[in-house]
Amino acid sequence: MNICIYGASSEELKKIYYEKTEELGRLMAKRGHGLVFGGGETGLMGAAARGVSHEKGYILGISPKFFDQPGVLYQHCTEFIFTETMRERKHLLESRSDATIVVPGGIGTYEEFFEILTLKSLGRIDRPIVLYNIEGYYDSMRELLEYTAAEKFMSRDVVGLCRFMKNPEEILDYIENYKNYGGKL
Repeated sequence: MNICIYGASSEELKKIYYEKTEELGRLMAKRGHGLVFGGGETGLMGAAARGVSHEKGYILGISPKFFDQPGVLYQHCTEFIFTETMRERKHLLESRSDATIVVPGGIGTYEEFFEILTLKSLGRIDRPIVLYNIEGYYDSMRELLEYTAAEKFMSRDVVGLCRFMKNPEEILDYIENYKNYGGKL
């Protein structure tokens, strides 16, 4: 199975974020899963790719051509696809993967997460979506989603369309045993 990982490109994070994301990448490859990601060399994207690469797993990088600059893109991908736009990139990240893991990130990661969650809530896709809650990073996101549902801005069922997990083994167990949620909300 190919798993898309969305995450930070920052090089200024606490060491634990890089370590835990690289550990996830290693475990994915050990369990036979490929990585589909935005192609970044740095940050948590790079950490995931290094983990998969260490275990000689499949890596598909997808990036707009304008990111093709020295030091920006991960050089050890099994396959790399260049796109013209970020929208095209997101479409390929989705269509070339079977599951999504969201590791800690900033506004780009949030945007990717909310788009994939929206598509699932509309019944346009059906895939497991997990937020890797390293160091409680996504606790506030969970609270926001719960609050949004409590205030009736979305169905409470939408909150259940994604999982918040802290353990890579649990994440992969959930993805490997995922059952379709059953359609549109």
